[in-house]
Amino acid sequence: MSFVSFEIAGKPQIGLLSDDGIINLSGRIADPSDDMKTLIAKGVLRRLYEDYHGRAPDVSADNVIFQPVVPNPAKIICVGVNYDLHRLETGRDESAYPTLFTRFADTLTGHKQPIILPRSSSMLDYEGELAVIIGAPLYRAGPEDTMTSIAGYTCFNDATLRDWQRHTSQFTPGKNFLSTAGLGPALILPEQCALPDDLQIRTRLNDDIMQAADTGQMIFKIPDLLSYISQFTPLAPGDIIATGTPGGVGFKRQPPVFMTAGDAVSVEIETVGTLVNVVCDESVPAL
Repeated sequence: MSFVSFEIAGKPQIGLLSDDGIINLSGRIADPSDDMKTLIAKGVLRRLYEDYHGRAPDVSADNVIFQPVVPNPAKIICVGVNYDLHRLETGRDESAYPTLFTRFADTLTGHKQPIILPRSSSMLDYEGELAVIIGAPLYRAGPEDTMTSIAGYTCFNDATLRDWQRHTSQFTPGKNFLSTAGLGPALILPEQCALPDDLQIRTRLNDDIMQAADTGQMIFKIPDLLSYISQFTPLAPGDIIATGTPGGVGFKRQPPVFMTAGDAVSVEIETVGTLVNVVCDESVPAL
């Protein structure tokens, strides 16, 4: 079971997702208005998991609208070119430091919700990634002190408008169109998943596997990433660190492959989950 953010009848809820459905926690916690970020900050996820794990679900997952598992992170920091095959396919030199860029919270979209292809571009690319969700404040920490500050892991699709990304040397425009980054479906606690540096990751576009790698192939490992980032900015509960995408991105294929309206894209990470989104034109309303 893993933690999800979702809506029923327009009301945000928190729950535990299983194969059979969702246990709605919002009516069972002390403050029903608490969101995922608040529960992470309170440090209660493990207790809630222990208290409600295995109970019968309250609602089918087919009858809810999934939100990004953390809908309102204060910071989303993404790591670029963090797999060697992706570094090579993009023609970048080796670096002593990770490449970092930021996303805004309104770029996030939930599991089974649309990734929006804006009218101003036709170069929408997929990027499957493992995301780390921060669980406790982290500032100027050494690598050895970072892993206990992780609330959990989830899947991330850093979908990118390649033409806008390449207008200048800075990534920001191509990474920050509304509803372009899938996050979810769920937060899985660290003790529930295999070692985060040894997970199979696959990105599928419709029925085709486009990316296939192992998180152990990361150039900068999770403890080093969190330590480096925390040297210049404090990390808080609910913040998202996207750890980079493997090789196989669409714009470096011959011929290039870009996502179009109606495409289904999924990011599957061993023991973490499978995030599924459908690409929709900007004019199409959300599901």
